[in-house]
Amino acid sequence: MSEELKSKILAESKSIQSELIAIRRHIHQHPELSFEEYQTSTFLKGKLKDAGISFVDGWVKTGILATIKGADLGKTVALRGDMDALPIQEKSQVSYASVNENVMHACGHDVHSACLIGAGLILQRLKDQFRGSVQLVFQPGEEKLPGGAKLMLEAGLFEKQAPDAVFALHVFPQLPAGHLGFRSGMYMASTDELYFTVRGKGGHAAMPHQVKDPVLAASAFVVELQQIASRLAPPTIPTVLSIGKMQTTGGATNVIPDEVRLEGTFRTMDEPWRSEAHQHIQRIAESVGSSHGVSITADIRRGYPVLSNDKVLTDRAQLAAETLWGTEKIHLLEMRMTAEDFAWFAQEFPACFFRLGTNSPEGKFSAGVHTSTFDIDEDALVVGAATLAWLAIGYLNS
Repeated sequence: MSEELKSKILAESKSIQSELIAIRRHIHQHPELSFEEYQTSTFLKGKLKDAGISFVDGWVKTGILATIKGADLGKTVALRGDMDALPIQEKSQVSYASVNENVMHACGHDVHSACLIGAGLILQRLKDQFRGSVQLVFQPGEEKLPGGAKLMLEAGLFEKQAPDAVFALHVFPQLPAGHLGFRSGMYMASTDELYFTVRGKGGHAAMPHQVKDPVLAASAFVVELQQIASRLAPPTIPTVLSIGKMQTTGGATNVIPDEVRLEGTFRTMDEPWRSEAHQHIQRIAESVGSSHGVSITADIRRGYPVLSNDKVLTDRAQLAAETLWGTEKIHLLEMRMTAEDFAWFAQEFPACFFRLGTNSPEGKFSAGVHTSTFDIDEDALVVGAATLAWLAIGYLNS
């Protein structure tokens, strides 16, 4: 793209910097949990109306699909930003800290929504500079299975106009503001929630021969499950199985309970192996239960798929970002075993999910996502908005 268009995008993004900060702080201060983003949605719709951007709302209750049409017919590109917060009590002392108890934007979705609005403002002002259409997807429920992306697609989000490509960004405190990260191909893992119930026969702890001990069986089961990753998974496929919760129903120092419940997660980078592993989990549950004289029921709740970035689209996006910000500010990302429901979009359309640096040069904002003190260097907002707009125009005009 031309240097003139690059200058226009950078100038427009700079001109809305104070507005982006205000938008982000308002959303941050009024967080809402997954699929309950009513106030957030209303606030964002107000911003779209003010900018003259048309939209259709009510997608999975709170979702919004806005459309900006360029100067001529052409391809369609979608930009996605999620809106939901997490059940975390914020501990930061900033003036825009959450006013809602035990709810916080600890994963940066306030940033994502602000950047998406910012991109929309830029694109609306420069719509005579590109062909085709840009769709702005404000998505609910990224943090809760089955994920708002899946539900919006099932509700017919793109039935009238399917995108040729989809882009999204995500905060990344490991990089300073002004820097971006890209990775083509497999990037983030699938995620499945695991729920197990071990039922035995409780009794007096001093007479273990008279009980069917679910605690012992549950302990053995947790150990046996580790062979999924260490022995059964092909060595070339990243795999994680972790149990994060073990809870008895009753029990005491001298009382063996009747029941133990376990919760955990299973993640991998290969869909066929993922399905095979589910069968292994069920088999191990039956085997350990039988050997201990208890029953182990396994409830495996299939979550987000593997997130794989389209190679051609992502490689081109990385080059475009280098043109906008300079090669030294663009980084190659490593694969991650965390998960993202943007993967549902990536399964349907060529997609690029990239990272937005949010730390300060001196490392002030290094707290990780999903922590009670997470915050960002707000210089990142302009970078995110400008990058989304630049990638969209670059794709449409290519």
